Amino acid sequence: MASYNVELTRTAEKQLRRIAKRDRNRLVEAIRGLADRPRPHGARKLQGYDDVYRIRVGQYRVVYEVFDDRVILIVLKVGHRKDIYK
Repeated sequence: MASYNVELTRTAEKQLRRIAKRDRNRLVEAIRGLADRPRPHGARKLQGYDDVYRIRVGQYRVVYEVFDDRVILIVLKVGHRKDIYK
């Protein structure tokens, strides 16, 4: 299986920059891991969307969309679990 190209939306980039460095490093590693396994163990499909998933990284969540036909993964949002779904 080919490795997916991972892209971040502007919103996700801004949200990632606001997170403390220690947590940010963990999130970046998790996002990089999505290139090889776009649907890792523990990834949940969000209701109401076709190919939108979320992964947990401690108290944070990464919401992303997978395009299998184009082998692209786009990170839509990154944030604390209390704020991410608003």
